[in-house]
Amino acid sequence: MIIAVDGPAAAGKGTISRKLAKHYGLDYLDTGSLYRAVGRDAITACIDPADHSAVADIAAKIDPSTLADPALREQKTADMASVVAKIPRVRAALLEYQRAFSQSGKGAVLDGRDIATVICPNADVKLFVFASAQERAKRRYRELLDAGTASTDYEGVLAEIEQRDERDMNRAEAPLKKADAAYLIDTTNLSIEESYRKAILYIENLKK
Repeated sequence: MIIAVDGPAAAGKGTISRKLAKHYGLDYLDTGSLYRAVGRDAITACIDPADHSAVADIAAKIDPSTLADPALREQKTADMASVVAKIPRVRAALLEYQRAFSQSGKGAVLDGRDIATVICPNADVKLFVFASAQERAKRRYRELLDAGTASTDYEGVLAEIEQRDERDMNRAEAPLKKADAAYLIDTTNLSIEESYRKAILYIENLKK
């Protein structure tokens, strides 16, 4: 079984996806971590993201063993990831890795921005996890405060969320959008457990 989960930043799709993978015994890939890794390596190498060729070379050499690097969770890395994800050659370099991952083993859960629309258009299950920008900014700001890494206020985080949404939804290559057949889970007023249970109920109904 392949489960494709799409949605904007901080909507809860990562947590829901990990719980689904554990529940069904499937492999899990946070595809956003691939783009974050490209962003991280571009920052480390002082590469201008306008140099598409250089950034694409980085994407072609991404080491999957580094995807747990704490640096991938830093805001500057997330911002750079959103920028490099607009580059067609970067997306092409990472496309086959993601598709191969989805086909390995007994199944997989992948979450990202274009899983159901581009990476796995024939996925058995398609989910679109959403929440208002205001709620997502509150969640992200609380995470930053808890981690002691908040370098801005709530309004600043909200502005970053809105800017990232704008880049993700309006890029020419594989923009963030809900696949026609995807089941929408709006987590704005739901806990993670409630959102996860909605996903499980939907999947179990599909299997009948």
